[in-house]
Amino acid sequence: LLLVTPFVGVLQDQCRNSTTMMRARVAPSVRVGAGGRRTAHASSSQSLDELPGSLRRIVGAFQMVPDPMQRYKQLLYFASKLQPLAEEAHVEENRVKGCVSQVWVLPELREDGKVYFQADSDSQLTKGLAALLVEGLSGSTPQEIMGVTPDFIEMLGLKQSLTPSRNNGFLNMLKMMQKKTLELYAAQAKEDADTQMESDNNPSATPVRDSMHAKLEKELSPLKLSIEDNSDQHAGHAGTKGLRSTETHLAISIVSEKFSGLNQLKRHRLVYGIVDEEIKGGVHALSVTAKTPEEVGM
Repeated sequence: LLLVTPFVGVLQDQCRNSTTMMRARVAPSVRVGAGGRRTAHASSSQSLDELPGSLRRIVGAFQMVPDPMQRYKQLLYFASKLQPLAEEAHVEENRVKGCVSQVWVLPELREDGKVYFQADSDSQLTKGLAALLVEGLSGSTPQEIMGVTPDFIEMLGLKQSLTPSRNNGFLNMLKMMQKKTLELYAAQAKEDADTQMESDNNPSATPVRDSMHAKLEKELSPLKLSIEDNSDQHAGHAGTKGLRSTETHLAISIVSEKFSGLNQLKRHRLVYGIVDEEIKGGVHALSVTAKTPEEVGM
């Protein structure tokens, strides 16, 4: 067991930061198209470099341990670290078919566009296999997950430690995770399309402010941001005649770390530069209050 411990530490360190290094790509063998359709293409075996970041590091770490028994022990270690799955998730729709033991898999597609898995099993060894997939695939995009082929199972070097039925069960877990990922992807794509259609049918009443707000959020990551419309107080003024927009007089109040070290003139120029398109599109007057968090006691 002492031989396993250093390997465990290395593996944890390698996997901990994996989600920030993943590349959004689809392996040549599988593509996810519009509406979640899956298209197969003939290709050669998948290489280690084509795997999602976390899975690639796990496979590489297993390959560094030549002893099958140590690899087997590592699976048990994975099992011991797997986060518990809520009892209500132990349902038929989450159960992996074709496994010797009972296995349940639950995915979640989060706002960052990546999928995160939970899993459980009534067998420690099977739980270890499930945990390996949870660790290796969580934090990947749907495209990355759908692009994984069974080749990585061979790369792990676990076949000597697993019975044929266990190996088949491991493959079924991967297929189940991909199936559920595809379902989530298709459902999200439909929801996004419905939202876009609804947005197109119901255009915003404040498009200028909405556009400014989105750009300032992206460029300045403000801790506080408000845009007030005072246009009604200036309706009919000579300067507003001929303007296409009804949002003619706006006041921006923004607090951001990006203003640190800048004087008021430079802060205003920074803000004006970000919303220049909106200003030219019909804003007659724009006032800006730009402060740092320290200046407002945040």
